[in-house]
Amino acid sequence: MSLTDDLLRQLQGQPLEQMSNQLGLSQSQTAGAVSAALPLLLGALGRNTSQPQGAEALFGALQRDHAGAASGLDIGSVLGAVLGGGAPSRQTDGAGILGHIFGGREETAAQGLGQATGLGGSQANTLLKILAPIVLSYLAQRMFSGGGQAAASPQALGNVLGQERERIQQDSGAGGLLGAVLDQDGDGQLGLGDLLKIGGGLLGGGGNR
Repeated sequence: MSLTDDLLRQLQGQPLEQMSNQLGLSQSQTAGAVSAALPLLLGALGRNTSQPQGAEALFGALQRDHAGAASGLDIGSVLGAVLGGGAPSRQTDGAGILGHIFGGREETAAQGLGQATGLGGSQANTLLKILAPIVLSYLAQRMFSGGGQAAASPQALGNVLGQERERIQQDSGAGGLLGAVLDQDGDGQLGLGDLLKIGGGLLGGGGNR
């Protein structure tokens, strides 16, 4: 099962209902929007971690801020914290995480998702802010829980996300949206300049958020 499908399965039921209430949408509308947003987030992370420094930055952030997900903090708990309205922590700061994932292109991502799903840009932006902390907590679970910790490494993370990105790119809808968002030069191609901008924006390139 792909990362997207596995995470989508875990969000069924009460998590999807909570997101629907937050967004003011039906559960079917929310499910459709989530199924478009997850490939966008995971595909962008796959692009970022295709460079060693990007993989190391994300791996470090998962260890530092999200490894609690591997020790009992499940997706429902993360979602509850995100929707709780309190001061965001590094683990639940959806806006900050989106900035790192998309390298400053989060508004473009929200607009593209809004157009692809029929949501307004504001609703799409809210959905991405809700999902971004969940995606990172999910990745931390995958990397550090159970017997996976011994094999956890930046390279392993990059491989897992790289395989997911390839799968997403083969999907005409999700791959097209992902390509449009990540093409920062607007020339229809992802060149070295795009990669440097994205890699430089990922997680600040250092210890700061």
